[in-house]
Amino acid sequence: MRHAFMYHGGLERNLPALVPGAKSFTGTDGKSHDIPAWPESAYLRFGYMEKAGKKFCVVRVMDDKNDVVLKTEQVIEPGRHMGFGVHLSPEPTLVEDDQAIMVLLEDIIKKNPDQATGLIPIRDRLKKLMTI
Repeated sequence: MRHAFMYHGGLERNLPALVPGAKSFTGTDGKSHDIPAWPESAYLRFGYMEKAGKKFCVVRVMDDKNDVVLKTEQVIEPGRHMGFGVHLSPEPTLVEDDQAIMVLLEDIIKKNPDQATGLIPIRDRLKKLMTI
């Protein structure tokens, strides 16, 4: 399966205003920038922001049924969360390592237990597809 990561701006500036269904973010230039269309081939979609110190954090998790804005961001560990050899870029970053994505989801759920009702169904739908 294919999954995608998409840039959603700087964390400090944009996280307080992020809501499900968001289509734009404020850039360092102070202007609004559109979030590009998600690749149609992506099953799970992760919005990420850059935190001070060049740390990239997942702040939003989506599939076709749920769009969850995280209360506690998850720092992305590239090899662990996207598979080895995959790097974030200005364009949507596509990942095909389902096991790494499952680890990312589990880490996100552990950091956001109060949002489990939105996140666990996403994880369970992915698990079901992984066993087919």
